[in-house]
Amino acid sequence: MTFADRLHAAIRAKGTPALVGLDPRWEQLPAPLKAKAEAGGGSCYEIQARAFEEFCLRIIDVVADLVPAVKPQSAFFEDSGPAGVAALQRVIQAARDKGLIVICDAKRGDIGSTAEAYARAYLAGEDPSSAPFAADALTVNPYMGADTLQPFIDRAAACGGGLYVLVRTSNPGSGEFQNRLTEGQSLYQRVAEVVEKLNVDSHPARGYGSIGAVVGATYPEELGELRALMPHTPLLIPGYGSQGGTSADTSAGFDQAGLGAIVNSSRGIIFAHRKGPFAVADESHWESSVEAATRAMIDDLAQHTPAGRLQNCSQA
Repeated sequence: MTFADRLHAAIRAKGTPALVGLDPRWEQLPAPLKAKAEAGGGSCYEIQARAFEEFCLRIIDVVADLVPAVKPQSAFFEDSGPAGVAALQRVIQAARDKGLIVICDAKRGDIGSTAEAYARAYLAGEDPSSAPFAADALTVNPYMGADTLQPFIDRAAACGGGLYVLVRTSNPGSGEFQNRLTEGQSLYQRVAEVVEKLNVDSHPARGYGSIGAVVGATYPEELGELRALMPHTPLLIPGYGSQGGTSADTSAGFDQAGLGAIVNSSRGIIFAHRKGPFAVADESHWESSVEAATRAMIDDLAQHTPAGRLQNCSQA
């Protein structure tokens, strides 16, 4: 099975395209968890890495039966140095052991043999033992040129892995570069064309290829435009929730069956204990907030996007 096949099978099984981002931040962790990590001693980096690992492992336990995939952000782990990198590896493996699809958000991108090394390090595809970081898929940056994508594409094809190429990102300043016009075409449109062609060339007889695109929910009109421009490309949609994107803003990213896209929420789920409708006075009960926020996202997407059709499939 290709990555797209495996991803869509997982989405159908769970009845939702909800993706939980694992972005641990020390200052927002539950107080009891931080105290436990500090009691274990060690350097500040080791303490932080220990807390991040336990936090993410407990989130995985909560959401594994609810969602098809998680997306650990490597930067937050790398911030803790070697201990954090080791924690990232164990978190990814634990998610794989629970049957979750893992998209490692590392936004790698480089030339030649360097790109090959990044690809071998992160992309395990179907077999978690085939790469140190064991991810099913990896986010990549295309802005050094299409040739820098090829080592990642080759590795993904060999191992059954997937890629998500940055096309139209959700951050407010993205348009400074991505909207620049050349011969009447924006940069993000050109990247989208390249990604779509790569999918058609790689999987000519299939619906969706395994080379995805990152397209933010914060630009819903452009999301619809890009869905039409990339009909064979699976989308990763950030920007939902804490960044201001709504479920309705993501709707144009789906096909009529409710497939073709996966929607990420990070802070709105993993730190739901801190504020909002799922906040708790006693932070020792923070996992109940994670579960409630996850279920609310699933229901929200089902109500306001074609993903609602998936719930009927999962219950059939």
